[in-house]
Amino acid sequence: MSGATVPDPAAPPDAGPPDDVLDVARLVSPTEERNPRTTDIDLLPPADVVRLIMDEDAGVASVVRAERFRVTQAVELAVEAIRAGGRVHYAGAGTSGRLGVLDAVELLPTYGVGPEWFDAHLAGGPDAMTVSAEGAEDDAEAGRRDLDHVGPHDLVVGLAASGRTPYVGGALDLARERGARTALVSANPAAPLADRADVAILLDTGPEAVTGSTRMKAATAQKIVLNTFSTATMIRLGKTYSNLMVDVRASNAKLRARLVRLLSQATGLAPEVCAPVLADAGGEVQVALVMLLAGVDAEPARAALDGGDGVRGALARLGAAPPR
Repeated sequence: MSGATVPDPAAPPDAGPPDDVLDVARLVSPTEERNPRTTDIDLLPPADVVRLIMDEDAGVASVVRAERFRVTQAVELAVEAIRAGGRVHYAGAGTSGRLGVLDAVELLPTYGVGPEWFDAHLAGGPDAMTVSAEGAEDDAEAGRRDLDHVGPHDLVVGLAASGRTPYVGGALDLARERGARTALVSANPAAPLADRADVAILLDTGPEAVTGSTRMKAATAQKIVLNTFSTATMIRLGKTYSNLMVDVRASNAKLRARLVRLLSQATGLAPEVCAPVLADAGGEVQVALVMLLAGVDAEPARAALDGGDGVRGALARLGAAPPR
């Protein structure tokens, strides 16, 4: 055939694709299969494109719900780790890793928790949040190096849509060698890394609307898992009172007003009563809430909170019953 390339029989054996590329190509996860429902998506008008994408997204919540037992197990491991003085570490690459960073950093303004409880490690480093560094995921040794400070009381959560990312594998291997507990969140029900995790949360989101674009359904499912996982962990560690956030960091006037409103919601007292108490508590919501509910000054309230079991534990120590 004119213009065709004829293989050279004298070419060296390594002239073709590297063996590792072929090995990966044979390990096709559901997220990389072609979706029969969207094969004509590029021929459709915008309204139909949007409808197809949203139809694919509609089933994500039920997929996550099917894994709720294993999400619960991961929450229990996280609570155990933090109560033992350890930390939760996210380790991921690409979209999965960025979701881990997002989840970890948002715990500070929401619950007053920073890297001392939740730390995130992204293949390629912090710059990979805004500049694509997808090739960094192939470096298993980088995963080990980035988590070199992991200890036996920690929990390492690997985030990998494909379930086989070498960077994540290196992180999980290092964690297991250190005696830490491990979990995996993947969109591949047959994730090769699952056997390296104490808890494997395997989300069967199926093929994407655009083949292999795991920032879509796979990422949405991972985001729901991370929201649930970290929020449930914070609730179990006393970072809420009822369904109210009581460790919010107020960094501006709007947030300070929100804290006063929160105290009013929790106690049923007028904002005019709550505002000066919050000031006396140095802006610490939990301290102010215990002061208001137990009728004590700031120092006894702060001392009662040292038990580490939140507002309800502090009220119990002070012999005060919370309002219903």
